[in-house]
Amino acid sequence: MQSKVGLDFEKVRLAKSLAEKVAVEVQAFVERYTTVATERTIARALGIDGVDESNVPLPNVVVDLLKEKGVLSQGVMFYIANAMLSTGLSPQQIAEKVAKEGFDITKEAKVTDPAQLGAALKPVIDATIERIRTRRLRREKYVAEYGEDRARPYIYVIVATGNIYEDIVQAQAAARQGADIIAVIRTTGQSLLDYVPYGATTEGFGGTFATQENFRIMRKALDEVGEELHRYIRLCNYCSGLCMPEIAIMGALEGLDVMLNDALYGILFRDINMQRTLIDQYFSRIINGFAGVIINTGEDNYLTTADAIEAAHTVLASDLINEQLALFAGLPEEQMGLGHAFEMDPMHKNGFLLELAQAQMTREIFPKAPLKYMPPTKFMTGNIFRGHIQDALFNIIGIWTHQGLQLLGMPTEAIHTPFMSDRFLSIENANYIFNNLHDIGEEVEFKEGGIIKTRAKEVLDNAISLLQEMTNEGLFNTLEQGKFGDVKRPKNGGKGLDGVTEKGANYMNPFIELMKGRK
Repeated sequence: MQSKVGLDFEKVRLAKSLAEKVAVEVQAFVERYTTVATERTIARALGIDGVDESNVPLPNVVVDLLKEKGVLSQGVMFYIANAMLSTGLSPQQIAEKVAKEGFDITKEAKVTDPAQLGAALKPVIDATIERIRTRRLRREKYVAEYGEDRARPYIYVIVATGNIYEDIVQAQAAARQGADIIAVIRTTGQSLLDYVPYGATTEGFGGTFATQENFRIMRKALDEVGEELHRYIRLCNYCSGLCMPEIAIMGALEGLDVMLNDALYGILFRDINMQRTLIDQYFSRIINGFAGVIINTGEDNYLTTADAIEAAHTVLASDLINEQLALFAGLPEEQMGLGHAFEMDPMHKNGFLLELAQAQMTREIFPKAPLKYMPPTKFMTGNIFRGHIQDALFNIIGIWTHQGLQLLGMPTEAIHTPFMSDRFLSIENANYIFNNLHDIGEEVEFKEGGIIKTRAKEVLDNAISLLQEMTNEGLFNTLEQGKFGDVKRPKNGGKGLDGVTEKGANYMNPFIELMKGRK
């Protein structure tokens, strides 16, 4: 491939090899440990769902028991399999017995033969694998039947009423207006909950709780409007935070298509312990990969705390690391919605050219990835007319550089949660530009030695320098030093560290082998 912005692809290969070295060190750590969230995910994958009389989710009830007994290192699957053999009950019945009768599954652990335990679990595991595979095939059938214009980005918009039933009204309206992806924003603070709420919810602040029932309700609503429009409407939610893999399995079971999933976002912007997040992202991405879910990473957030011109190389370096960690989890490049953003000060001279350079550079470095391009937010002022123009410039770059997922900006950004009319204006803006500039990327070449080519080279060179430092220091030390987003986080600080434990001799998780890199 010949670079439109003059990239040296030997340097790109060097950057990816450096990112791989960083990821290798992380992966060696990750594979030795598990977390309470990972174990709750396994419990859910075994069919455990519902809540006890105090509304505590049953996966938490079971995993908390193991943690209290000091045996979490052996993993929930070991104890559930033993309890199945001794009682003849299903995992769901065992969890209910733990909740209602105080049944101590740790006292049932008498069998250590992996073959015998695996045979007991196999029917349950096979049923979950088949359910997720059926969901994936259903999506693929719809897409094949309806077709898509993949020369333009997916139009990606948000709903955030707090009430799942009101979200449906907004989501279906957005689909009829032309949206391809509907993201249901999570209620503020949910990423810091170490459990997943249960059932349909009608109250939330700045968003709606991510629950399995809410996923089911919204998927059904989007399927209904999709059949009406003869288009497949994708559903997005968030599996970042303390319940990252748990929400990933819920999304896989209910047919979500896109999930926010970043190896670093929770560490930097939610102060979640880095060990916890890096362990949890591995299993969550294995699940996303198997379910055919496109992940979205959160590098755009770096530019809300650091300067978009000075810190552009940190976005690229993080994208490269996220890519390598995702590859270790078996996630195909075609499902990596690596993040970047249009976040420069609009008063900066030639800022559009610098943004264009970076977007084209990112497109060429990750040619198979459906890149997630984020709109201006930091410098949106409440001037809706200037804001609409900023969004138009952002949309021009999106179609020009063939971004994958274009999260549309709203003219009322920084004022309030968007009205349906605001969303209509944003979708109209994007459709107008995407249609009129559909093939501009194939028509225009860039000047040798000009601003665009110079900027792309500069950002790549700076990313390589940062990655070279990281190969010497490691990712943990780099995060402690605040080299991403100007945010420093301690390795042994933050939320959730007490939920991390090293795997024991009897630990088992066959879902990894059955899902990783498979369809």
